[in-house]
Amino acid sequence: RQIFHPEFDAVINLAARAGVRQSVENPWVYIDTNVTGTLNLLELCREFGIGKFVLASTSSLYGANNPRPFREDANTNGPLSPYAASKKAAEVLCYTYHYLYGIDVTIPRYFTVYGPAGRPDMSLFRFVQWIAEGRPVTVYGDGKQSRDFTYVDDIARGTIAALKPVGYEVVNLGSDRPAALMDAIRLVEQKLEEQAKVEYKPAHAADVPATWADISKARSLLKWQPETSLDQGIQRLVDWYQQNEEWAREIQTS
Repeated sequence: RQIFHPEFDAVINLAARAGVRQSVENPWVYIDTNVTGTLNLLELCREFGIGKFVLASTSSLYGANNPRPFREDANTNGPLSPYAASKKAAEVLCYTYHYLYGIDVTIPRYFTVYGPAGRPDMSLFRFVQWIAEGRPVTVYGDGKQSRDFTYVDDIARGTIAALKPVGYEVVNLGSDRPAALMDAIRLVEQKLEEQAKVEYKPAHAADVPATWADISKARSLLKWQPETSLDQGIQRLVDWYQQNEEWAREIQTS
């Protein structure tokens, strides 16, 4: 409350407890952070008369049964993890506050964000660290599952574009070029000039088999499209890791 001011034009809520598998172990903290945290910010927007709210959401909402590429109007009532369920609840709260109080809301759904200084629980950061340090690379499932990897700079541009007045809209931010996990590992191997020691483990029930964003709405509504290929993005991630390897190798990723 102390940092809020009625002269603020907008609030961008990037704060979240993220991670699919971890949410199965401790769902309560995901509700506290992602649902109650969003509610707190919406209430402050109402109280201080702040008319624009941007909520960072996730492709995990699309679950396992929607046709690909995922459209924003797909059924999101079958989340596979408490994390996805918590973000669904946050989206619904945003609509309620839009309806009751006229808050203008944009909800970008992020698709597998990666890049320099990324989250250490995300696959590409782990793959780079594990391969660079000669550690085993854990793959859940057969490695054929695909992800719509999206570079962090593209996500940042899309989030800023989401500040425009739209009423209430959900918008996918993805690369529209999904890649299999094993193909991503091969790219990391090429950039590091090292070979991965892959260890396969059973697929996790909370993991979706594939993600793929239909980004036609982002193109038309936000005038946004991704600019960074997976090859370019992984090269930048590898470069960052090598420049910071002295301390980045110590980051806990297992």
